[in-house]
Amino acid sequence: MGGVNLLLLSPHELAPDGTAHLTGRRHQHARDVLRVQAHETLKVGVRGGSCGTATVVSEGADGLRLKVELGAPPPPRAGVDLVLAIPRPKALKRVIPAVASLGVGRVVLVNAARVEKSYFDSKVLAPQFLDELIDLGLEQARDTVPPVIEVRERFKPFVEDELEQWASGAKCFLPHPAAHTPVHAAPRDQRLVLAIGPDGGWVPFEVALLEAHGFAPISLGPRILRVEVAIPAIIAALRPLLGG
Repeated sequence: MGGVNLLLLSPHELAPDGTAHLTGRRHQHARDVLRVQAHETLKVGVRGGSCGTATVVSEGADGLRLKVELGAPPPPRAGVDLVLAIPRPKALKRVIPAVASLGVGRVVLVNAARVEKSYFDSKVLAPQFLDELIDLGLEQARDTVPPVIEVRERFKPFVEDELEQWASGAKCFLPHPAAHTPVHAAPRDQRLVLAIGPDGGWVPFEVALLEAHGFAPISLGPRILRVEVAIPAIIAALRPLLGG
């Protein structure tokens, strides 16, 4: 099920009197893993809103009833957005919780020469499925702010027509095995946009097009990393004090 370090509530689940009633996965986790008892205090947050605590009013067959007190802000954002060649669906199921837990702001899933067209038909891209994966990452990181995820099935039109405005004001990097410039930490107040290729890498045409639109190639070293490893590695290198 994954780690739940914060019970994430939807805004509609929070009643006007400050109570919430949870069923399903979150109730099961609280019952079977956290083994909650009445009057215990849990970490909670409202999706897109504040964090806080909740006192367990009751736990039983009808679900978990909480008295919620909010007011704490979510963790600071990473200041990082991604242009991501859509990975294999199995990998994407790992990538989405990871980017949510890292505090990534926006993700554009794009096509690329080495991307299978069938990936865009995956059930992983269904809004409800994506939201569930995002929630797993937010709960792990005790965050409440979901990344915005967009899909573009045509690489060249996106780069030529949208990308410069989409990345306006940001420092843009292209992690690429053939690059020679090593990655260095970037200032915390500088928004970053990273163009992460598929497991086989961007083809030369794609690299040239991204460079022509302001993306500077950088190197993570000689190792070739899968996308689900490369994303946290590059973000950690650029933001070594992430959230600090």
